[in-house]
Amino acid sequence: QVQLVESGGGLVHTGGSLRLSCAASGSIFSINVMAWYRQAPGKQRDLVALITSGGSTNYADSVKGRFTISRDIAKTTTYLQMNSLKPEDTAVYYCNAEDYDPSRNDYWGQGTQVTVSS
Repeated sequence: QVQLVESGGGLVHTGGSLRLSCAASGSIFSINVMAWYRQAPGKQRDLVALITSGGSTNYADSVKGRFTISRDIAKTTTYLQMNSLKPEDTAVYYCNAEDYDPSRNDYWGQGTQVTVSS
């Protein structure tokens, strides 16, 4: 089992920055991919960015050049640096961990609210 706890959300103005953190505990050795998703009211949960155990990253087109995903050396904490924030970035942001074993369900954090005011 893996437990994920997000932090760092809040209210910012357009153009501002926030850094989200996701602390993982438990069987972290089983984690293959860490990712951030977001869900705006009335919309589906969408992938924002991911980072593999090898350090490869991928981003949604809407955040490329503005957001950066990273992990600490111990791979216990994953970050999402968000710059040049826009009102359309407003959502609940969720941390996700994918297990190496594809038969296991992904792990999710409780979510953290990010609100960007215009």
